[in-house]
Amino acid sequence: MIRYSVSGIFSTMREVKVKGVSSLCTLDSNGESHILQSELASDSQRNSSLNVQFTPEIEKKYVHHVYDAIAPHFSSTRFAKWPKVANFLSSLPSGSLVLDAGCGNGKYLGFNPDCFFIGCDISAPLIKICADRGHEVLVADAVDLPYRTGFGDAAISIAVLHHLSTEGRRKKAIEELIRVVKKGGLVLITVWAVEQEDKSLLAKWTPLTQKYGEEWIGPGSPRVRSPSSCTLESIPETEENGFGEHKKDSGQSYMQSLQEITSQSESYSGASTDVKNANNQQEYFVPWHLPYHRAEVSGASACALANGLAKKDDKKGAVVYNRYYHVFSEGELERLVAGIDNAVIVDRFFDKSNWCIVLEKKL
Repeated sequence: MIRYSVSGIFSTMREVKVKGVSSLCTLDSNGESHILQSELASDSQRNSSLNVQFTPEIEKKYVHHVYDAIAPHFSSTRFAKWPKVANFLSSLPSGSLVLDAGCGNGKYLGFNPDCFFIGCDISAPLIKICADRGHEVLVADAVDLPYRTGFGDAAISIAVLHHLSTEGRRKKAIEELIRVVKKGGLVLITVWAVEQEDKSLLAKWTPLTQKYGEEWIGPGSPRVRSPSSCTLESIPETEENGFGEHKKDSGQSYMQSLQEITSQSESYSGASTDVKNANNQQEYFVPWHLPYHRAEVSGASACALANGLAKKDDKKGAVVYNRYYHVFSEGELERLVAGIDNAVIVDRFFDKSNWCIVLEKKL
C-alpha cells in the first residue's frame, strides 16, 4: 500500500499498516515523490487471507493494468460531478470525514468544503494525480480498506464495484464500506446498470462468453500486485479531452487462451442487444481509446499490444484497451446487501444508467 501525505495538509508523515504490510509515499516541497515500502506479512498471514481478498487475473489485466496505463487520459475526461453524488456530499454535516473508496482522479475529493476527505484507489498513477492536486490519498484495495472500524462519518463508492469479477468480492467491498463508517454513518454506492439508457453503447461492448466467465471464478492469485514482464506505464497528463468512452494464472498459455476467447466474444458481439439481454449478459469488455499521440511513452502501448492487452484502431488513431465490467441488474445491489445485518438501505435510485443505493450503518 502506498500512502501519499501532501505538504500543507499533514505536518508530519504518518504510516498506515494493513495486516503487517505497510508502505509510505510522501511528496516533498518540490513535488517529487518518495516511496518507502516494507513488506512484513508472514506466510501464515497470507495463507489465512480470505479468497475474496485475492485478485483474479482478469481484474489485474483488465482493470488494474489498464487504468495504470490510461490514467492521465482517463483523468482528463473525468471532471463533471454527478448531481446525485454532489447532493449526497452537500447534505453531510459540517466536519464530516468522508472516505472515497475508488476515488479515481479525485474529482469528488474536497467537493464539500465543510467536510474532510480521504481517498483511495487501486491505481497508483491515479493516486499520484490526486496527490499532485493536494488531496490526502493512498493506494488500497476496495476489498481490504486500510481504515480502522468506525473511522469515517460517510463513505462513497462511485463506479467501482462493477470492476470486481466475483459476487464474493463485490459483497466484501460493500462490507468494507460499512465497516469503516461510524454507527449512523451513510454509504453511497453507484454501479453501471445492465439497463443502459443509450442502447447503442451495448453494441460497442464485447460480451464475455460463459467459457471465459468460468476461468476467473475462484481464488485467483495473491492480492499483492506482482510485477508483470512488461509494465504498462502511464503517460503525462494534458488539458485535452480526447477519445474517452463511456485459477488459470499461467503466463503465456493464459494469454493465448484469453486471446482465443476474446476473439470468440468479439464475433459474438454482432448479436442484437435484445438477444444479449435475453441471455442475461452481464460480463463485458468496455473499450477505452487512447490516442496514438498519447500512447507511445516508454513503449507502454507497444508492450500492451504485444501482450494482447490492447489493439490498434487506425481509423480512430488510437490504441484500444479493454476494461472488465460486471454490469448490475435491477435489484442486484439490494440482494448483496440483504445478507449484511449491520446496515439498512435508506435510499435507492436509478441515475444516468447507474443503479445506486444509500446505506446506513446500524450497529
